[in-house]
Amino acid sequence: MKLVWQILAVVAVGAVGGQSVTAVQGNPWLSLLLAGLTVVLSVFVYRWVVGRTERRPVTELAREGARGALARGLAIGVAMFGCVIANIYLLGDYKVHGFGSPTGAVALFGFMAGAAVTEELMFRGLLFRLVERGLGTYIALALSGVVFGAVHLLNKDATLLGGIAIAIEAGGMLAAAYAATRSLWLPIGLHFGWNFAESGIFGTEVSGNGDTHGLLDASTSGTKLITGGEFGPEASVYSVLFGALLTVAFLWLAHRRGHIVPRQRAERVDALATLAR
Repeated sequence: MKLVWQILAVVAVGAVGGQSVTAVQGNPWLSLLLAGLTVVLSVFVYRWVVGRTERRPVTELAREGARGALARGLAIGVAMFGCVIANIYLLGDYKVHGFGSPTGAVALFGFMAGAAVTEELMFRGLLFRLVERGLGTYIALALSGVVFGAVHLLNKDATLLGGIAIAIEAGGMLAAAYAATRSLWLPIGLHFGWNFAESGIFGTEVSGNGDTHGLLDASTSGTKLITGGEFGPEASVYSVLFGALLTVAFLWLAHRRGHIVPRQRAERVDALATLAR
């Protein structure tokens, strides 16, 4: 029942906030305002419901070190997508036609911030964290990654290749980032940095959601293996490659810090918790 309350509360805020932001996309400043409110409310509700149902400090959203973790995640996300678009550009498959829309970038800033926070709370804060308790880090990473990729198949221009790519490069990478730090702030920053760079800066499609209008007016052409086709560069082989490399790096860091939860240990923890109750 505790899990049900957590899911209902977090998903409800994310869904209402996301629909509200989408409804006012024509007004960038109102979109930014509603996205900011969604972010604040989502974090508040997560802290409240998890703290109340699990009766513990919500350390994964601790205020201490939050700014630094967000900044590091933002830098990694932007740098990672910059590497992806640089490789596509060098092959002649990404072209800039001029400047795009600054107000469009403002709207995308708000939309992507709201999406990054709500999705990380749902998929890493709840799904990955709770599955990890019973099945350990590696199985939880694989399962949450598959679910994350499958959800993106519901998007307007979704493709099977795109869903698989998201499962590997984003689902795996972001869960590994959480495992390495035991904080949601780094994956939130990484998620936002990646998505905003993709849409708000370089002006490419995001996860099959259609055209975007960012700071650059640009287009991609060429083989889907390189550009990702209608799904966007997230389905590019370069995105999968860089995402997989970061996943391995974060898992190495998690192992070094003793943050990997083996399945056997997870089962013992659950058994002890049951006996304690």
